[in-house]
Amino acid sequence: MDQRIIDLYDDFTHGGMNRRTFLDRLAALVGSAAGATALLPILQNNYAHAQTVPENDPRITTEMVDIPGASGLKGYLAKPTSGDDLPTVLVIHENRGLNPHIKDVTRRMATEGFIALGLDYLSPMGGTPADEDKGREMIGQLEQEDVISYGKAAVDYLQGLPDGNGEVGAVGFCWGGGAVNTLSVNEPDLDAGVAYYGRQADPVDVPKIEAALMLHYAGQDERINAGISAYEAALKEAGKTYEIHMYEGVNHAFNNDTNAARYDKEAADLAWKRTVDFLKKHVG
Repeated sequence: MDQRIIDLYDDFTHGGMNRRTFLDRLAALVGSAAGATALLPILQNNYAHAQTVPENDPRITTEMVDIPGASGLKGYLAKPTSGDDLPTVLVIHENRGLNPHIKDVTRRMATEGFIALGLDYLSPMGGTPADEDKGREMIGQLEQEDVISYGKAAVDYLQGLPDGNGEVGAVGFCWGGGAVNTLSVNEPDLDAGVAYYGRQADPVDVPKIEAALMLHYAGQDERINAGISAYEAALKEAGKTYEIHMYEGVNHAFNNDTNAARYDKEAADLAWKRTVDFLKKHVG
């Protein structure tokens, strides 16, 4: 697909324009409104593919749980059907909320031997809506202090689980990748953080980070990649434990297998293996 189309969609999904403007610009790129309409199913997420691990997979159990410490905060808890002293992982969604894809990622993490919590950062506002445009609008209404406090409440919840080992990692995607970086600055009890193509923390705040970090980036993602150099320099200067992996030739959201336009299986599989190994090392 023409990279200009991918970049336009990325700009739209990150608040750069409204839907009407996006569709007009897309129509101009492809030559007609009909062509733009035909492309939408490819550009948008198709949650029919969000069943890599089914809800009824016998290896795991799932439930929605209340998270103490913030009014109305809820999460999707997935864990192995048996076992004690298990490592725990907070899964942080993209800017659409806790959608079927992120729930599937949370279940995948449980099949790897983790207790995984897919936190719904929109639950205090009524929960993640089915309408993705509405979800992005709600994300934009979140205050930074709320994002931090919700993440800290989730870490505290995971630390206190009786079948957990008391160690907590976090993995986030897009908006959630940025939230992982932010949480690492503000939560000293976070043991490890994995950020997929997420906005970097302010380099000035890097000395506060206690967690080991793994940072995944897409080669075509100029918007996010602009902040890598300063972030890496600060991490290096502060002597932090971190890894940076660049996946050349792929786009932002390359891990999202419900998005045909941007998903890249080779990069996603490699990043997932690295992520699981990293979390097992630092929280397992």
